[in-house]
Amino acid sequence: MSENKKAEKIAGIKGMNDLLPDDAPLWELFENTVQSVLKSYGFQQIRTPIVESTPLFARGLGAVTDVVEKEMYSFEDSMNGDKLTLRPEGTAGVVRAAIEHNLVYDGPRRLWYTGPMFRHERPQRGRYRQFHQVGAEALGFSGPDIDAELIMMCQRLWDDLGLQNVRLELNSIGDAAERAQHRAALVTYFEQHLDILDAEAQRRLHTNPLRILDTKNPAMQEMVNGAPKLLDYLGEESLAHFEGVQKILRHNSIPFTINTRLVRGLDYYNRTVFEWVTDELGAQGTVCAGGRYDSLFGIFGGKPTPSCGFAMGIERLLELMKINGDLHKPALCDVYLVHQGDAGQVQSMVLGERLRDAGLDVVLHCATAAGAGSFKSQMKKADGSGAAYAVIIGEDEASNNTVSIKAMRADDVENNQVNVPFDTAVDYLVDQIAGVEDADHCCDDPTHIHIHH
Repeated sequence: MSENKKAEKIAGIKGMNDLLPDDAPLWELFENTVQSVLKSYGFQQIRTPIVESTPLFARGLGAVTDVVEKEMYSFEDSMNGDKLTLRPEGTAGVVRAAIEHNLVYDGPRRLWYTGPMFRHERPQRGRYRQFHQVGAEALGFSGPDIDAELIMMCQRLWDDLGLQNVRLELNSIGDAAERAQHRAALVTYFEQHLDILDAEAQRRLHTNPLRILDTKNPAMQEMVNGAPKLLDYLGEESLAHFEGVQKILRHNSIPFTINTRLVRGLDYYNRTVFEWVTDELGAQGTVCAGGRYDSLFGIFGGKPTPSCGFAMGIERLLELMKINGDLHKPALCDVYLVHQGDAGQVQSMVLGERLRDAGLDVVLHCATAAGAGSFKSQMKKADGSGAAYAVIIGEDEASNNTVSIKAMRADDVENNQVNVPFDTAVDYLVDQIAGVEDADHCCDDPTHIHIHH
């Protein structure tokens, strides 16, 4: 390349976003809250690969679904010809791992996962080509109690995150034989209204008629509202299971609405299905979707294992947190070290390590291409860091073996500076910062970000 020719910039891939440092604290708050809530219900984390065998998703999701037909990032491994796919969802990988490693051999398991998923969709608010999910899978449980527990766990998470205006929609899609009866009735009904069906609905009529119920086409709404209801085809066991879920939710004061049009287009789902939805995110209103999938283990060649789970979109929930919460930008550090001269720099680096040993977060001012910077410019950086205290070690402090400590968040910052011996600086700062944190904890708010040590 010619020395005078400027290198062309390479942009990120559309719909695959960078997580920038200013957004990281919000992600950390969400992830820490999720981990705490899931642990409180006995769920253990599982991590599966981002790349799986393509047949895993083709078999699990179905060859005629939009995900498999249009949205998967699939490729052939140039080394051995294997057909591979970037995972579009998490449940298939978890079930594959559970079968492969005999995870339910000695009893049911509560598992959870988090990580990136990939779908080639048109990027828009709350919908990206690389997006992130948290999911929970309860494997080996057959009763309505685990279905209700998963829903209650979501409610606890919304409460802990300070989310409002998230509502629960619930339905039962029965078992395979009941769905087959309903499906036949649906096809007959839709065939009587072929003139109203759009091209997408006509394509799905004989392959996946349930998905027609999900249509957003205004011209089809009235016709779809009159379609046969699956609840009318449920047998005694399915109805009892559904009533069991509702009973537990009522006893725990979890409000819900029964949405008879809430379905799943995949054959392995059965009985309970649910979604948490909001009106605050435009068209992308679903923030969490779940349900029972008792057939999936068998589809993947494993021993039949009743299971239930959910997945939630992290980006959508973070959008809700920004709307609902009073989120304060957290401090970058507890202490910012300002120094001048060689001796001051050396003393600052020694003190910085001692403060970190004591559990504090410390930023040391380091030189840039423009130099070390004046006291004034360093103090401006200290203020911008959000640090509670700036520790100043100039030539006078270094020669006297002292430090100057300035409280950056005090009401009277100008007159809130003390000199202490170098060897007592750590104890002084630990005591001061512990006092501030104790005061913060008296008025804890889940939507505020605190730094704990």
